[in-house]
Amino acid sequence: MAPSFRHSTALAALAIALTQLPGIAMAQSTPAATPVPADASTASNDQGDGEIVVTGTRIPTPGLVSSSPVASTSEQQIRLQSALTIEDFSTKLPQLSGGVRQGSQGSDAFGAQVLELRNFGQSRSLVLIDGTRAAPFSFRNSVDVNAIPASLIKRVDVLTGGAAAVYGADAVAGVVNFILNDEFEGVRGTAASRLSVRGGAQYGGSLMLGLGVGDRGNLVFAADYTQRDGILARQRDWAATPNQTIPSIGGVFTDVASGRRFGFTDAGAFTTTPSATSNVSGSYPLVSPLKRINLAALYKYELAPAVEIYGRAMFTNARTEETGTPGAQPASVSRTVGINATNPFLTDAIRSQLTFVNGVAQVNVSRSLAELGLITYRTERDTLQLQSGLRGPITSALQWNIYAQYGRSIENSLIGGDGLVANASGANNFASIVNTVDIFGPNRPGIAAALGSPINGFNRKRDQFVTAATISGTLDDLVSLPAGPIGFAAGVEYRRETASIQQDSALLSGNTYRQGVQAAYTGSFDVKELYGELRVPLIHDTPFIRQFDVGGAYRLSDYDLFGTHGTWKVEANWAVDRNLRLRGTYQRVLRTPNFGEFAASTSSLPFSSLVTVDRLRPRYGGDPCVIGTGNRAQCDRLGAPAAGSTDSRAANYLTGNYFYGGNPDIQPETGFTKTIGGVLTPTFLPGLNATVDWYELDLRGAVGVIQPIAAITSCYITNPTAGNPLCNLVTRNANGSFKDAFVNNQNLGRLLQRGLDVAASYTLRPEWMNGVGLRASYQGNIVTSYLIQANPTVNAVQCKGTFGATCSSDGTTLVQPDYRHTAGIGILFDHGVIQFDWQRIGAVKSSAAGSSEVISAQDTFDLSASRDFTPAITMSAGVYNLLDRRPPRVSAGGVFNTFPDTYDILGRTIGFTLTAKM
Repeated sequence: MAPSFRHSTALAALAIALTQLPGIAMAQSTPAATPVPADASTASNDQGDGEIVVTGTRIPTPGLVSSSPVASTSEQQIRLQSALTIEDFSTKLPQLSGGVRQGSQGSDAFGAQVLELRNFGQSRSLVLIDGTRAAPFSFRNSVDVNAIPASLIKRVDVLTGGAAAVYGADAVAGVVNFILNDEFEGVRGTAASRLSVRGGAQYGGSLMLGLGVGDRGNLVFAADYTQRDGILARQRDWAATPNQTIPSIGGVFTDVASGRRFGFTDAGAFTTTPSATSNVSGSYPLVSPLKRINLAALYKYELAPAVEIYGRAMFTNARTEETGTPGAQPASVSRTVGINATNPFLTDAIRSQLTFVNGVAQVNVSRSLAELGLITYRTERDTLQLQSGLRGPITSALQWNIYAQYGRSIENSLIGGDGLVANASGANNFASIVNTVDIFGPNRPGIAAALGSPINGFNRKRDQFVTAATISGTLDDLVSLPAGPIGFAAGVEYRRETASIQQDSALLSGNTYRQGVQAAYTGSFDVKELYGELRVPLIHDTPFIRQFDVGGAYRLSDYDLFGTHGTWKVEANWAVDRNLRLRGTYQRVLRTPNFGEFAASTSSLPFSSLVTVDRLRPRYGGDPCVIGTGNRAQCDRLGAPAAGSTDSRAANYLTGNYFYGGNPDIQPETGFTKTIGGVLTPTFLPGLNATVDWYELDLRGAVGVIQPIAAITSCYITNPTAGNPLCNLVTRNANGSFKDAFVNNQNLGRLLQRGLDVAASYTLRPEWMNGVGLRASYQGNIVTSYLIQANPTVNAVQCKGTFGATCSSDGTTLVQPDYRHTAGIGILFDHGVIQFDWQRIGAVKSSAAGSSEVISAQDTFDLSASRDFTPAITMSAGVYNLLDRRPPRVSAGGVFNTFPDTYDILGRTIGFTLTAKM
């Protein structure tokens, strides 16, 4: 189908939805779906007659309110985004920073989508499904949320402020809890698409079947299929990178004896003044293609009056293709070889440039091996999670719950576009073919056949087993307080995790053109835990104190590798009256190292990759001593070249390797989080709900790496002292150029962030509007301070409102705005809604020393609509990035001149969803 026709069809669908809503509003009277408030803290029985779910606590007391800030996204809001994947709506939430997205080329996530809260790193946000852990993948503690079928999602809660005492390790910045619809009955089919007017499409469908098992249970089955087309850099003019060159695809040849140079242009013309470089960056992938199948089953059944069995089974097959850690740049060679006088591919022009001695000319060949293709990682990932549990009441006030779950993620990545440097006998493969394969000029078909070799790259397996038992409820049977029942939860949990990464022998030995030296490893750990929560109502129905509760939680964790640790929480909830409620929490949080941090062996890439690979460029900004920004005394002390004497951003200035890997001596991160806030629900203005919460996240001994740009900046600019330990992380050669960089994981310093979460929603539906209503909403995050101290020996850096690798906590998300918001206004009809949304990302300045570059605030707008045509047919459509706003351009440190982890790179996108149910 031609793109123009698809775009016209989608626009027409949106127009129909918009024009039909007002007329239908006068004829039908069923209330429209009410969105979940921004502060979704009141307990709701999302599981029917089963569990009461309140994100942030295990106490299932009806009417309970959370002391922690919780922002919710409802099923209707997800539908208005024509969402096929979690990314389609999660990127609009201000508390969620970049993480790993469809535009994260060069990531070792290999096409996964990973959530990140508050720019605190992927491994410091815990993902839950119905309050229990989702299955992780790879070597981090991260979850590929592509494994969660969007069709089953009933609500998404984002709790910020830490929750380690309730849910265990990794809930440092908070948790994202996906509440699934296990009450669905009937049949529902959905078809959806999202089409960018600048090229690129995503489409798919889902089928759900829900069956009531008498009046004792429910079964829900779901199947989703999603396909996303890839987008190349040349499909977006802002992504053009004329300076991102590779060695000439035609080749540059130097006769060693005479020094004569010749070569071929990109078009194949012979020349004696060849260009040393070519540019094929327009063919680099900008968005990764995706094919995904989700299968899921949810079940619950009352075996006896006091025993219900419940659980879920989820399977996802995802196939993606991206550039992998080395980047897309084709392989290349630069070596001296012997060209025989009898070589059948020598033209008269070539022969005239060569000096033959005993029938052989020594020729230095520098050329790209573009014939092998771009470096691609074709990854297939299978994710499985099985859960089953039993629960039921003990008395009218107490209930029990015991469950076990097993998750496994298996990945296989086939690397294309690369080859083996040497054969089994150790002979160089390129040197051995120069007289039997045509190497002169671009697009030589024999090169791919002779040198190309698909490589069985990363085989990654991750297993997780969790079992837990909880007793919860109230103590009404033992003690009763005038202010209300005492709520509690207590339980035990056991968790075991294993991971293994295996590679092709060529990767282990470094015998490839572009992959460096990789390391295989295995690891495991287990933890035994005791946990408890208590909520005590102290005062109620007195002047200025309608209700005052205090509470706490404690979790004792015994790790086989990391020792014994305790996390805790104290909290208070004070309802002044029906208009105002104040709340606060103080918590100790914990994150244990992931497998990549404690179990991984040392791997390496060529240090020059930080110049040649676009994604890695932000990790190196040149040598301050050569650029002229470094302290001259420190530069002289460490043997650096003179200012202006060479090009420190050239690949040949970085001569050694970039070493990275785990550290068996690494220790868990510990920290404290605080939140203080209020909830306003004025009785004089029904329908208004507003929240303001101040937070502080203070993490000590943060695990991470110090990238070369940060180490060099500290050593030569911000802390140019003889004893600065960061100077040892980037070494020099005898001529002063940089040799090696060391970025192994270690317990570094401190992350300290303070800020405000602000949310408000207001729904107005007076009788005089004849069934039409208005809804306004706002969610915002204001960062007042974000300090990153890379090492206890150096000063902390103020990172709020910045961009660049210097202020990235994990080298993934490179933009740290001090303000984000999503605001919207909707017109509500009896069977539909028209919604206008505004997303804003605040201005940021470069964190690079000496840079004054600023990215201005970015605003994007969405217009969407949804309508129930009949009780069985619902259509939703929208235009996202309505004004076709381009991502901001950055002069250095970005990927394709911008930051795809933060800003929209698709342009104006038209979405359409059609749902039929019976």
